[in-house]
Amino acid sequence: MNTLNGKIIAHRGESFLAPENTLASVYLAWKLGDSSVEVDVQLTKDNEIIVIHDNNTKRTANQYNIVKSRTLSELKKLDVGSFKSEGYKNEKIPTLNEVLNTIPPKKKLIIEIKSDNKIISVLQNQLKESNLQNNQIEIISFNFDTICLAKKEMPHYKALWLLDLDYYWYTSIFAPNSLKIIQKLNQNNLDGIDVWAGKFANEKFLKTFKDKNFLFYLWTIDEPSVAKKYLEWGADAVTTNRANWLENQIQLI
Repeated sequence: MNTLNGKIIAHRGESFLAPENTLASVYLAWKLGDSSVEVDVQLTKDNEIIVIHDNNTKRTANQYNIVKSRTLSELKKLDVGSFKSEGYKNEKIPTLNEVLNTIPPKKKLIIEIKSDNKIISVLQNQLKESNLQNNQIEIISFNFDTICLAKKEMPHYKALWLLDLDYYWYTSIFAPNSLKIIQKLNQNNLDGIDVWAGKFANEKFLKTFKDKNFLFYLWTIDEPSVAKKYLEWGADAVTTNRANWLENQIQLI
């Protein structure tokens, strides 16, 4: 019996092995048996939802294009695979619909919203048309107003607030106030938090949320011993660039 089923999330697909946020990385995750995949979504100039992390294409396509200022057809011409390796040359930016169509039964997609609130209504329609089960979709965002609106408009999906905690030096100055965070979660019917696995995300912090029955996810952990520590503390899931490998390694410890 796999005790880690559902607890390991493939960050942007199997992004250690394949180019992030592509159909190649998503298909590889399903092929390797991953239970959950996380992708980032943004809205194009012509209101299409595409899967890409940055607000521009420079890092993955080696061409500078602002995503919201380009149409889907323009962005589809870009190669976002070669930056990983020549074997992935001509891999294209996928639409969210293309990714939704890959999801096997009982598998889950975590959607991180990177655009402004304009994307919510488009996302709502696409998810409705996908015919996926409600428990196959979860929504996350760093933007508090965005994740609250997503939960309000799509209450049947779990929604988690992303927190960077001490990921940046300027956010590491003050420790997070867990009681204030919990109050915000309660007021907006959010299901939990997804936090950076740094020093602030200690056992006491985690248990404060678990004791209130909130989901507690962590990002982005590629070290098996660290992932195992959090799972033993009661974390609901950890996000990693090496999902299949990490899961196998945890079970060997």
